[in-house]
Amino acid sequence: MTKRLAFLGPAGTFSEQAALLCDPRAQLLPFATVAAVAAAVGSGMADEGVMAIENSLEGSVTDTLDVLIYESALQIRQEVVLPIEHCLLAKTGTTADQVQTIYSHPQALGQCRRFLERCFPKARLEASLSTTAAVEQMLQQEKTAAVATMRAAELYDVQVLARGIQDNQNNETRFVLVAASDSAATGRDKTSLAFSVAQDRPGSLVDALKEFSERRINLTKIESRPTKQELGKYVFLVDLEGHRTDPKVAEVLERVQTLAYFFKVLGSYPRFEAATASR
Repeated sequence: MTKRLAFLGPAGTFSEQAALLCDPRAQLLPFATVAAVAAAVGSGMADEGVMAIENSLEGSVTDTLDVLIYESALQIRQEVVLPIEHCLLAKTGTTADQVQTIYSHPQALGQCRRFLERCFPKARLEASLSTTAAVEQMLQQEKTAAVATMRAAELYDVQVLARGIQDNQNNETRFVLVAASDSAATGRDKTSLAFSVAQDRPGSLVDALKEFSERRINLTKIESRPTKQELGKYVFLVDLEGHRTDPKVAEVLERVQTLAYFFKVLGSYPRFEAATASR
């Protein structure tokens, strides 16, 4: 049976490219928001979903983090890293000096900030639900352009005003594949978790982090997000090397959970390796 794979659509987005990288044989199901992707997987409408979680220039994708932390029981079962090339697209016949409004997803606009400020200082930047939705908006207006993918240019038969406009040519986005369960151990795994500790007790975060260092478990990422419950309260997001079933990792997760008043394992999954990205 063909796997049903949800992604942030419509066709032509970077999320679609990541979905094809995860499984080129899957039936791709486009949805308008990250929350809708999660709902489709959670309800059984889709078997798995692809979500952007982190960009090398703009940092974490908060919509995805909030869904994983607060809004669903989905688990991360795979990650892929996609090189990002942004293009400036317009209707055929539109010239750069005519552009007054530029549409795109907020992350894409942020990743092209310097180019847009230098070349289109007077243009109004408008947020879209996705890079491809930006092309659709652009096609309905005059004197507009969209920051999107080359695939979107091909799908919608529009002209490319500029290519490779991202501020950093090493721009990459990390996507996660989510499902009802995470991945079995492979020996080259990562585990992602979220936890909160007492904010009114000095050293509470240090005590939690010491549990990892004492077991020589490498943390590849740590960041904080507001809990959305009270000002000054944070949830910490950690990626660590190893699978949740590895004895040392299982032990440290148990210890950290005893120190936390909120604790959630977001999943264990194979570390991304470009040479083995396709399944």
